[in-house]
Amino acid sequence: MELGKGLEHKSEQEQLRELERGSACRKGGSGGPCGSAQLLTGGDNQRSASDWGYDEDLVEDDDKVGLYSYKVQSTITSRLANTMIQAKMVNNARRPQPIMFDVQVPKGAFIDNFTMDINGITFTSHIREKSEARKMYAQAKAKGKAAGIVRSNALDMENFQTEVNVPPGMRIQFQLHYHEMIRRKLSSYEHVISVKPGRLAKHLEVDVRIIEPQGLRYVHVPNSLGDHFNGITTISKGEKKAHVSFKPTMDQQRKCPKCSSTAVDGNFVVQYDVNRETTGGELEIFNGYFIHFFAPENLDPLPKNILFVIDVSGSMWGLKMKQTIEAMKAILSELRAADQFSLIDFNHNVRCWRDNLVSATPAQVEDAKKYIQTIHPNGGTNINEALLRATFILNEAKSLGMLDPNSVSMIVLVSDGDPTVGELKLTTIQKNVKQSIKDEFSLFCLGIGFDVDYDFLQRIATDNRGMAHRIFGNQETSLQMKNFYNQVSTPLLKKIQFNYPQESVSDVTQSSFHNYFGGSEIVVAGKVDTENLQHLESIVTATAANAELVMETLRDVEELDGFMKKDKYADPDFTRKLWAYLTVNQMMAERNAAPTAALKRNITKSILQMSLDHHIVTPFTAMLIENAEKDEIMLADQPKDPRKGCCPGTLGLTPNAPNNNKGIPAWANVTAVPVSFMPEHRSPPVSSLSINRVDNDPHFIIHLPKSQRNICFNINSEPGKILNLVSDPGTGVVVNGQLVGAKKAENKKLNTYFGKIGFYFQKKGLKVEISTEKITLKDGSYAITLSWADTGHIIRKQLLISVKKESNVTITVGEEMSFMVLLHRVWKKHPVNVDFLGIYIPPENQFSPAAHGLIGQFVSEPEVSIHHQTPGQAPEKPQAIMEVKGNKFTVTRGVQKDYRTDRVLGTDVLCWFVHNSGKGFIDGHYRDYLVPHLYSFMKKP
Repeated sequence: MELGKGLEHKSEQEQLRELERGSACRKGGSGGPCGSAQLLTGGDNQRSASDWGYDEDLVEDDDKVGLYSYKVQSTITSRLANTMIQAKMVNNARRPQPIMFDVQVPKGAFIDNFTMDINGITFTSHIREKSEARKMYAQAKAKGKAAGIVRSNALDMENFQTEVNVPPGMRIQFQLHYHEMIRRKLSSYEHVISVKPGRLAKHLEVDVRIIEPQGLRYVHVPNSLGDHFNGITTISKGEKKAHVSFKPTMDQQRKCPKCSSTAVDGNFVVQYDVNRETTGGELEIFNGYFIHFFAPENLDPLPKNILFVIDVSGSMWGLKMKQTIEAMKAILSELRAADQFSLIDFNHNVRCWRDNLVSATPAQVEDAKKYIQTIHPNGGTNINEALLRATFILNEAKSLGMLDPNSVSMIVLVSDGDPTVGELKLTTIQKNVKQSIKDEFSLFCLGIGFDVDYDFLQRIATDNRGMAHRIFGNQETSLQMKNFYNQVSTPLLKKIQFNYPQESVSDVTQSSFHNYFGGSEIVVAGKVDTENLQHLESIVTATAANAELVMETLRDVEELDGFMKKDKYADPDFTRKLWAYLTVNQMMAERNAAPTAALKRNITKSILQMSLDHHIVTPFTAMLIENAEKDEIMLADQPKDPRKGCCPGTLGLTPNAPNNNKGIPAWANVTAVPVSFMPEHRSPPVSSLSINRVDNDPHFIIHLPKSQRNICFNINSEPGKILNLVSDPGTGVVVNGQLVGAKKAENKKLNTYFGKIGFYFQKKGLKVEISTEKITLKDGSYAITLSWADTGHIIRKQLLISVKKESNVTITVGEEMSFMVLLHRVWKKHPVNVDFLGIYIPPENQFSPAAHGLIGQFVSEPEVSIHHQTPGQAPEKPQAIMEVKGNKFTVTRGVQKDYRTDRVLGTDVLCWFVHNSGKGFIDGHYRDYLVPHLYSFMKKP
């Protein structure tokens, strides 16, 4: 068995040892305890595989595991879908081996039961308070009688996975039950079932039954599993019931006629809608509960005031941005003449297409499209300032009387990452936005990909009368964005209030709503006293485009009884389950928004009690699966968001952590390697030291890869002078550094440092200027700036600039070359020292043979001979004779610093020091390397 999220965990090696130990137990060993899978062997409970007909017509993979049947049965009763997934498998190998049950459950669904039958031994499930369940699990685990069920997140589904080590010849049956409320979107209910058996099944069936007392308008099954299965699905539709069946034969399941692998791998989708006869909605009353479905049609849309807030930081580069632009152009085309809108795009800065709302005239829409087309993603992510700017525009428009009183105002945020600039604390951003919106309008959030903190987007959206939606970053991003927008593009009503007789109903779920959008549905549920009531009346009030509406509905409390009792497939508990589903989700939202810890604790207790009463797994409960003797236990917990990983010790399920240094070369993130003095004149291992660098005042360290030596020299020049470091006409790359002086001289010497470094990439037409204050990328008249207080990226023409806050900047040009600039901050009131920069250039950079400059000239490594080493004036500084380029001079053994891993103390680097500003080691005199401008090529000496 395999361990999962929220459990006491074992490492992969421990699990392998346990499986091996279990095999030994099954081979007759009498010593040592065996785990739960090992206790399922032998005895009177054992049956042959042929009991289920396993030996006939089963197709086995190399592992000799046969899938006898894979069944999905789903019954939808008035939007409540109860789904059961069952798999019957057998191990036909001659050795014990793990068999996995791995299914996907829609996010938001409540798992309410799981059973296993292993050769006649049945495991059943119970819901417990999480800490109690974990305690019971830990006690069983200590005795070697426990295993786990994995629950993890994947796209819009949640994985439910368990693995059992099954002895040879034995059979196993898994059965999972869950339920969910199917919500109406874009005028349709869509029931999605993941069907991924993983192998050919002798019997495969998906069976869906729909029972809708309102009457079925249509039923449709799109070809979501692919053209391979055309014509296999059957649909039988009556007035209020429908039956959908998908039963491919084993041959129809095959990917090809002779293939042993299955083509059944995807989602089976059923779409439908119901009839609506009354504007006031449909009241369904049964077993002491009522459900009110409200989805009026044929209403004129309300005008909307909409601000699109679009993330254009560096991480949106490429397909994401292209798809976002495509979607936004289509969305802008769908704005109505009565709508007002504007656009905000943000990275570390915030820009407004218009500083105020404008009418959606054809001319304004076309101008907005042109603006979007010019966006180039780069820089960091300042979500806080972008949202506050949007709320300011809406609040100002309202205060100036520019908004139609019947209009609906909203903000649509599109982002793919966490804030990296400005306010970074998510709770503070949430508080700021809430205070600024003041319940006046709605915030809708689109999170692209998995780098975004989707939990945060959900909290901030629900906190401000909106909702969040995750967009998966792929070729369909544009379509997903347009579909989401279509859900909120047509507001039909505002200020909707549901009213029921207080003396007859109780525990009513949310009954007041800010907006109703066309194509959706509002659902309200509660308990009703059917013993003392013959009819239930509801009154719904709302604001429409041209009027204030009051809609009444009256229903007999026994109207559904006859219908429900006649249908054997209808769920008699559907009203109770729907009420519990809505109530728990509402309490979860209230808990997230609770202003005090005491209120949050009280809500948590209520959620826990509801979870136990209704036998559902929530974040505060766990499911225990036990055998009849209750001496073997499995545990299933609520999964966490994949960004946050899991609890300590999870086995191989936490997704790969995002690479925050993506695009930054490995050499720029070295681990410090301590260096000690060595008698020989070879440099230390090159793993962390094989790099050319200029740091401090300014100290040059040139690494010679062939001879594995480090050669050092200083340049003593004047403040304001510009030194050429690399001048390569072959690749069109220039690197220059401008000197800045200390505040005053010491010992009659004024130290100089690099205060500004310029990079010119001639073939791309790009210039990068890095000072101790800011980082600027220039492309002709276009310029973008980041400060050292930012963490972010700028991407332009395949050049990546990565800024690490108050630390360093890395410039990467494809795979050809990279550079790091290190920032050194000093105490502002220091009497002498100033802030300065260091630069690090790996010798692997692909410069041309024509490269020159104080560093560039060593692309072609000169022959260096160091000999006649003698003691120096200080014992730790021996001297020697260096011969290079036909020159012979004295050098001194010394230590310089590499500040990449320790920007305060640095890491010692042993080198041979060349005196007199590198004279004899560099070509010509250092004055030959002075250039007039920060982006000038040098004239070769």
